[in-house]
Amino acid sequence: MTHLDTELAKLKQQLFEMWLLVISQVETSREALLNFDKGAASEVAFREKMVDTYELKIDRDCENIIALYNPVAPDLRLTLAVLKINADLERIGDFARGIARFIKKSPKKSINPELLRVCQIDELIKNAVDMLTDAKTAFENENSRMALSIFSQDDFLDDVHKNSNKIIADYIRKHPDEIDEALHLHSIIRKVERIGDHCSNIAEEIIFFLEAKVLKHSGKKKL
Repeated sequence: MTHLDTELAKLKQQLFEMWLLVISQVETSREALLNFDKGAASEVAFREKMVDTYELKIDRDCENIIALYNPVAPDLRLTLAVLKINADLERIGDFARGIARFIKKSPKKSINPELLRVCQIDELIKNAVDMLTDAKTAFENENSRMALSIFSQDDFLDDVHKNSNKIIADYIRKHPDEIDEALHLHSIIRKVERIGDHCSNIAEEIIFFLEAKVLKHSGKKKL
């Protein structure tokens, strides 16, 4: 194993550690939201610093690998893919923190379960976690087909987000005393939809690494 191989293996290991942390952040933000658990929300906020630390370390390591080893072909694609996936994971962590912040700062003690149900919050965040987990598995196993399947998983998040204006408006008409909570849930739906977008970005980078194909701005994702 060359020095470059060793550094790339270490780089991937760091990325997978960060990936697991970000998955945990999204799962914990879901728990905080569904159970109105301020302790879980505080945990997400505390661990966000760890996500940021990983991002900075991985950024530096990618830059050092490019500067010191001048990687080419698949090694270069791997390094560039890790660099971009790292940024997407950090943004997903930010959205998880944003979801948790609503619970942490809310003066309320609960959210109407009916509001959570009509917004499909449980299914929405579970779908986002599945996308994030499948993306990690696809990268670990170098499975481009699995990465490609993530694009179709994003359709559910897009559909819920697209219909959320009407859903929230209908709910507010029936529950005018819950305007603040409904509007916050609308913002959370948008955050989860953006998590899905970043998962799709990650899938693009996995396919770029494995197939040397650039899917960005290419419309329908196909191999």
